[in-house]
Amino acid sequence: MVRILRNSALFTLLLFSCVSGAFAQDTTQADTVTVAKLWDWGGTGTINFSQVSLHNWSAGGQNSLSVLGIANVFANYKSGKNTINNTLNVTYGTVKLENQRVRKSDDRVDLNLKYGRQASDDWFYTAQLNLRTQLTPTYNEERTAKQSDFFSPAFILASIGMDYKPNEKLSVFLSPFTGKFTIVADQELADRGTFGVDRAQTDAAGNPIAGTGKRFRGEFGSFANIRYKDEIWKNVTWQSKLDLFTNYLNNPENVDINFENMLNLKVNDYLSTSFFLHMVYDDDIMIDVDESGDGVIDARGPRLQLKETFGVGLSYKFR
Repeated sequence: MVRILRNSALFTLLLFSCVSGAFAQDTTQADTVTVAKLWDWGGTGTINFSQVSLHNWSAGGQNSLSVLGIANVFANYKSGKNTINNTLNVTYGTVKLENQRVRKSDDRVDLNLKYGRQASDDWFYTAQLNLRTQLTPTYNEERTAKQSDFFSPAFILASIGMDYKPNEKLSVFLSPFTGKFTIVADQELADRGTFGVDRAQTDAAGNPIAGTGKRFRGEFGSFANIRYKDEIWKNVTWQSKLDLFTNYLNNPENVDINFENMLNLKVNDYLSTSFFLHMVYDDDIMIDVDESGDGVIDARGPRLQLKETFGVGLSYKFR
């Protein structure tokens, strides 16, 4: 684990040290009060509820209760030619079906740190660091095997490139120099070769040797990140993020895709409705599938992953 963290830290330190001098040059003469005024920070917190209650319902069904919490926080800085844009998005949800234990329905952490130095009216020299992981363990339906956990996986993207920002709505970041790091801190999951890391070695009888699975996978390639946010109708906001990554060293024709879309409808200051659609494709992540349709897993391979959530609940915005 120490080696994993050391490799990630070294790349990140190299990435941001190249821009720290330019940032310090513009801020060393500003006092603490002035610097504080240059920061713009805020966010939103939303709790969505869904409940079904049945009594003598002839069509059948199950009583259920679900809760989904969403927190989005930002901190932006601008001084002269320097800009910093930081965002943290956390989503966590649970669902309780009748006569069943509480289960996790959603769990996501997305941290993005971006530094830019203006090159022209719409272009910025940019360094960006992105981290995606989750908070708590996820198990299969029978709770006999763990499927994921905190930092298992964690996906880290560290990039240097150019950012095109023609307005406050659109950002197009292009990087020909990007390190993508996959961390599977849980050794049991690493031994199974989950999330693209190398699985455990086998003995002469073909049995896996515990503790020999790799917990770290490093890739180097190009990266594109497109972000868009706009009020498309009155009180209706659309946010979209598309990430594209290709590995120079292994099958560069294959492109990893992470596509997120969120539609928010504001009813009033405290009531809102949200729809979230998340699509992921990574040819290094193998998914168990039932190709014959007989209910038995008979193949593994890359597949398009889809997740959709919809909720109505309470929302609070601060700034």
